[in-house]
Amino acid sequence: MSTSSLIERDNMQLSNIRLEVMQTIEQSMDELLSKYLRPIDENWQPSDLLPDSRDPRFFEQVEEIQALAREMSYDLFAVLIGDTITEEALPTYEAWLMDIEGIDSKNPEGWSRWVRAWTAEENRHGDLLNKYLYLSGRVNMREMEISTQYLLNDGFDTRTARDPYRSFVYTTFQELATNISHRRVATLAKKTGNDLLAKICGVIAADEARHANAYLDFVKRIFEMDSSEIMLALEDMMKKRIVMPAHLLRESGGGMGELFTHFSDAAQRIMVYTTQDYINILQSLIKEWNIENITCISDSAEEAREYVMALPKRLQRVSERVRIPEKQFPFKWIAA
Repeated sequence: MSTSSLIERDNMQLSNIRLEVMQTIEQSMDELLSKYLRPIDENWQPSDLLPDSRDPRFFEQVEEIQALAREMSYDLFAVLIGDTITEEALPTYEAWLMDIEGIDSKNPEGWSRWVRAWTAEENRHGDLLNKYLYLSGRVNMREMEISTQYLLNDGFDTRTARDPYRSFVYTTFQELATNISHRRVATLAKKTGNDLLAKICGVIAADEARHANAYLDFVKRIFEMDSSEIMLALEDMMKKRIVMPAHLLRESGGGMGELFTHFSDAAQRIMVYTTQDYINILQSLIKEWNIENITCISDSAEEAREYVMALPKRLQRVSERVRIPEKQFPFKWIAA
């Protein structure tokens, strides 16, 4: 048998094992949904947190929102808008997850059930933040909408292909990162006296924490069934680096991805999401998945484990040399 034939056979075997693992976890879908998602009728909705337009005090409440929005720092407001655009690109993420190997969109009771229910919960985040920003009176909504349409149009590269193992490593990392970002914005908003925005970002952060726990659980179950291959997947994703969903962010007249660096710089300046947070998330995953003590894996997986264990210290050394620009970028999103 030729080398290419052997590789094709091995890849087919790995694919079959992945499918078996996905099908095994799929059998616990009722448990996973009830544990990590909320019944729709009991869940919060954007209208629960925003002024009711039927209320006689509606315009008075909007004036208060606008007054508090004007007091927020420029970078904080830019990060809030960028986070909103990221949340509103949700259709892209759903399409990506539905295409993962082992997820059958035609099976309403399988993994597609999770993707739809997760998407439905996440969809509230963009709706809520968009409406708040519209009411704030501080946003050039057209420019924000252009950036949102571009992000949906351009898509995003998770670097996972259709592999469920790499995809779940990615989603775990991302849910933890978005939890940090929304939670920090909530804290900073609270310090300026903006209790409404603090509550808005707080409830979104709580959702992200639940969702992160779900994907942590998925990967933990994969480690129990296919530890060598998930270890290799984790190594591969960390070598490629976990890219943010908004890394192709742009504004009118700009090129693909040009805006993300400025958005990231703003987040780092106000300590909403930093290089150190990236390192801390990796350390938390190493602990949560018990990477240090995993045994009985292949030689290549053992090398991958050693790489992942050593990575936080290496990233720490690199982060100490990173310098964030102090100058603010003039985002077109923010009204003059």
